[in-house]
Amino acid sequence: MNGSPNTHDDWTDFVHTGPGTLAGRYMRSFWHPVYRVEDLAPGRAKPIRIMSEDFTVYRGESGTPHVVAFRCAHRGTQLSTGWVEGNDLRCFYHGWKYAPDGQCIEQPAEPEPFCQKIRIRSYPTEEYLGLIFTYLGEGEPPPLPRYSDFEVDGVFEIDTYVQPCNYFQTLENDPVHGAFVHRKAHLPRGVYGDFPDVAAEETEWGIAEHRRWLDGEFRTSQHGMPNVRHNMKRQKTVPAMPDAGWADSLYWRVPIDDESVIQFTVDLEHRTGEDAELYRERRAAWLAKENEIPAADLAERVLAGEMSPDDLYPYAGRTQLVNVQDYVAQVGQGAIADRPHEHLGRVDAGLVLFRKIWQRELRALAEGRPIKRWERTSELVARTSQYASSTFEHGRRKVEA
Repeated sequence: MNGSPNTHDDWTDFVHTGPGTLAGRYMRSFWHPVYRVEDLAPGRAKPIRIMSEDFTVYRGESGTPHVVAFRCAHRGTQLSTGWVEGNDLRCFYHGWKYAPDGQCIEQPAEPEPFCQKIRIRSYPTEEYLGLIFTYLGEGEPPPLPRYSDFEVDGVFEIDTYVQPCNYFQTLENDPVHGAFVHRKAHLPRGVYGDFPDVAAEETEWGIAEHRRWLDGEFRTSQHGMPNVRHNMKRQKTVPAMPDAGWADSLYWRVPIDDESVIQFTVDLEHRTGEDAELYRERRAAWLAKENEIPAADLAERVLAGEMSPDDLYPYAGRTQLVNVQDYVAQVGQGAIADRPHEHLGRVDAGLVLFRKIWQRELRALAEGRPIKRWERTSELVARTSQYASSTFEHGRRKVEA
């Protein structure tokens, strides 16, 4: 699972996702976020790279987002350099214009236009939860998955950042690393030596990782196939504003290519009314101060030996610090982790199960057998909420005691 991409039927290779790979074919059978809504203004086009392929994302003047091929069919220039006209895209080089479905509709310099013969690829695209999602597979797409528990009032924070390593390393971020990696991030369990028992099980959506500590506290993280994670966690701390319960987070890890990944995060802080407005105001001021040095720059200094991980705290508040620390741990494994030489232990139960599920699904795909249809059911959401509620109540009783 290292080095060059393997053949299209190699079900042991979940690392390589480019065209012609089995994992790439599997990944393309799901919807993926590719851009933040707030970063794409009406009438603008941008180049994107997903799973070692280049595309063009643009927003029509009506506000509707679209994803089409990267290059013009005429002379192959980059379409994102052109002009958005209505909901269409005109090429910068010779003015050929394409409709959202990829059909060429104008060839200005041609005395006898042959537009009806020209069509570039276009991809189903939807806007949801502050992100632009695209389906890059063949045929009719499945419905875009919905997250009803995120369709509520609250403070939404949509974040994205890039790491120079394979996407699977970020998916394998285990539940025990926090005691070391995040020990100075002021996370609830970021204390060296406080280790939980770990168990994992396959669910209707992916896998559930359970952790139970000696004092009885219990937590569950839900992973959705192929590259989604749902966490319930304590609300973010803001100076002069105490925590008020739990927040929800969704994470997607999307390959840019085999050696880089972009993470999209939706954080839902359960705050409304005046509490929400005060939170937005104070958190914006805090983030402006804490992000003076980009997270990637800090992480690269640690990896280069110019800083110690313990030197990070004065340069980053809790939010950025967690990202920096994960970057160091995951990119520190190399661009593509050397899995054949790992020595796994009991705490890696979730990781082992996750890899087995991936290989089972890839093998089914390679052999032409049905793959599992994953669903985040209402029952699963309810079970996750119950775990979070019991954990919060346990923490509250400890404080009161």
